[in-house]
Amino acid sequence: MNERGEVVRNRLIGSVLSAAALTMLTVPADAHAAAVACGGGVSTGRVAVNGCISAQRGKEGRVYTREITAHVRLRNTGPRTVNVSYEAFFRVVSGGHWVKLGSGRTDVPAGGTVGPTEVGSSTRVCGPVKVEIRVHALAAGGAWSGWSTAATAQCQT
Repeated sequence: MNERGEVVRNRLIGSVLSAAALTMLTVPADAHAAAVACGGGVSTGRVAVNGCISAQRGKEGRVYTREITAHVRLRNTGPRTVNVSYEAFFRVVSGGHWVKLGSGRTDVPAGGTVGPTEVGSSTRVCGPVKVEIRVHALAAGGAWSGWSTAATAQCQT
């Protein structure tokens, strides 16, 4: 092989290794992480609010469980940072009552988005039911938003 062929070969190997390294950087560290799905948006002043849900399967002994986690995504369309309070509730759709999962507070930068941020979670024994979360938020100086809901089949495979 001549010198030019060696240079081309080394560049090709370098390109392949670089592409492999970049691919490895984009692979999530936790391969079992649950996907987060967000519901429709509501707003409070200049802050858009989305309630989001994830459901991760688990097992305690012989019993299969599902950890249902409520998240919130906040987007500020205004020209200034806004302090936003939020809270999330959970229920089993077939006649369940709403139970508070958690609450929090954060600053959302001007023109920026925060989240999905975990608000709270509940571990349930798997069953053939649908579960739902709802989230609302209060921007400083504003009123509580309406409810943004998201749902999932509790023990989907």
